Parts: sequence; structure tokens; C-alpha cells
Amino acid sequence: MARFKRILLKLSGESLMGKQGFGIDPERLDDYAKQIKEVHDMGVQIGIVIGGGNIFRGLSGSQNGFDRVKGDQMGMCATVINSLALSSALEAIGAKAKVLTAIRMEPIGEYYSKWKAIEAMEAGSICIFSAGTGCPYFTTDTGSSLRGIEIEADVMLKGTRVDGIYTADPEKDPTATKFSDITYDEIYNKGLKVMDLTATTMCKENNLPIYVFNMDVVGNLKKVMDGENIGTLVHN
Repeated sequence: MARFKRILLKLSGESLMGKQGFGIDPERLDDYAKQIKEVHDMGVQIGIVIGGGNIFRGLSGSQNGFDRVKGDQMGMCATVINSLALSSALEAIGAKAKVLTAIRMEPIGEYYSKWKAIEAMEAGSICIFSAGTGCPYFTTDTGSSLRGIEIEADVMLKGTRVDGIYTADPEKDPTATKFSDITYDEIYNKGLKVMDLTATTMCKENNLPIYVFNMDVVGNLKKVMDGENIGTLVHN
């Protein structure tokens, strides 16, 4: 039995670059697709939000002279590109996948609604939610929180490059220690950057737990679903 029945999986767009340093690495994309299908075959209903940082990041664009609203809209389009790539990779290995967009983009994807998403997941499709919230000034972390709450997910699984939440950035501070679990209030009080504050607050107020783990290690997603403690649980 899988640990959770329905999950919202948040993937980093930057991780899709793999070893290339830009764009979409086919090998990393294939690894993600296989891990997701493996868990889906366990009977888990899956919703996915993927970032667009491998293509364009709205906030950094605005710092380089782009209008913030247009920059964020470019970032939304980047998430759609990544979502199409992931859906294609899933379908190539025999999984049913559906892309839903927060802004109208037919025939690229279906316009998102909660009920359409739940109906598709219950019918056996992996749903990929793209274009963030459809509004500027919100990150894909906030989009993930919103979609996770809407689809009544049991947990948000945040796949990152590190294996959990640490007292400091483990890539910069070798003395950083890892939390096996932590409360939302502790994240606020310690000033830890797990997600942006809007996303974190939404999860806290709606009692959606977050599990942070390293998605770039093949097999880790199944380990999470099997109940292995390989990351950090955030809870009330």
C-alpha cells in the first residue's frame, strides 16, 4: 500500500536541465517520467506542477529590465513547455497524461478546473497543472499549494536537489544539519526558505503537509511512497 492516495508533486524546472545547464535534458526527463509512472502504477492519483526556471524566470527577468507582469507571463509559458515535455515523456512509456492550463490555451492544454482534474485523476490520468495560478506575482510554489489544496491532495511532495530541509544551505555550509520533520511555525521563526511565504502560509492554513526530498536520485519517489524517511516532513 502506498503511503498516500493522492499527491501533488512539485518539480523544479531547473532540475530538468540535468547536466546540460540549460533547457530540457532528455535523460533527466525520462528519469522523472519513469519514477512518476512507477508510483502511478501503485494506484496513486498524481497531480504535478513543474517550474519554468530552466527556460525563463519572471522575477529575474524583471530585474533585467522586463516588465514584471510580462516577465511572469513568460515564466507561465515556460511551465507550459515543460509540462508538454513531461506529458510526452509519460505517454511514451505508456502512462496516460493530461495537461491543464491556468489560462486558456486550447488545443495545447485543457483549461483547468478542480472537478475536471479530479475526474481525470480518478479515471487514471496523471494531471500536469501548468501556467502557475494564471496571475503574475505568484510563484509556481504558490501554484502548487493552490492546486494541492484544490484537488484535496494528502500531501505536497516537493522534489528538489537536496534531501530535505537543513538549518542552512547544505551546498554552502558543511555544518548544516537536516530536520526529519519541522512545523510551519518553526520555518517562520527560523527564517528557513522552503517555499515562498505565500505558498507556505496557504499550506499551513489549509493543513496540507509538505514532504521535501531529493527527486534527482532515481527511485526516491517510490521510497517516499513506501514510507521510507528520506526527506523532511513539514506539518502543523
